[in-house]
Amino acid sequence: MRPEDSQGGQRKRSFIEEARRAQIIEAAIQTIADVGFTNASLARIAERAGISKGVISYHFSSKDELMEQVVIQVYTSIAEHVGPRITAAPDARAGLRAHIRTVAEYMRGHREQLLALGAIFTHSLTPEGRAKYGVAGSEPVYEAIESLFRNGQEAGLFRPFDPRVMAVTVQAGIDGMFGYWAAYPDHDLERHAEELAEAMDRATRAEPAPAP
Repeated sequence: MRPEDSQGGQRKRSFIEEARRAQIIEAAIQTIADVGFTNASLARIAERAGISKGVISYHFSSKDELMEQVVIQVYTSIAEHVGPRITAAPDARAGLRAHIRTVAEYMRGHREQLLALGAIFTHSLTPEGRAKYGVAGSEPVYEAIESLFRNGQEAGLFRPFDPRVMAVTVQAGIDGMFGYWAAYPDHDLERHAEELAEAMDRATRAEPAPAP
């Protein structure tokens, strides 16, 4: 049997159950980063966590569900780290720079999470054989950046452009930055983030008003 939630006929998980799930998710991240997605069996994840495979099955119905929770947990952690920095920025232009810099800062300290996400995105497929975590999976990220651009345009800080197009462009730049760093760990991630932030600022900022 698995712990049930209070809604939909299921009970709310206890603190101990939540802690155990977090432990399993962290072990899954470490195992995938170490041996790859295909070799990260539930048995290996359980060994890494110092528990039995049956404990994982108690909390997660399958490897697929565990992988989904890994993705959710990592994205939640990133949002919790980056969100306050953007909110604290004095304006939308500074918020855009903060977004790019702070995501890089977070990933610098969580490389295993980056490697695990990359492996999950590559190998997770829908029943139809399509990538489970494709562009559509980034919709919340696009919406957040798009909202930042719209606010900045309303404040006159950004030039006129399609906020969705630019949001996709910014995220593509961030994804490319992390992909390169994953392949070349000695790459200067912070410098890359600074260059990307500067390029995106130059591409989006409003032109100064002509002198009278």
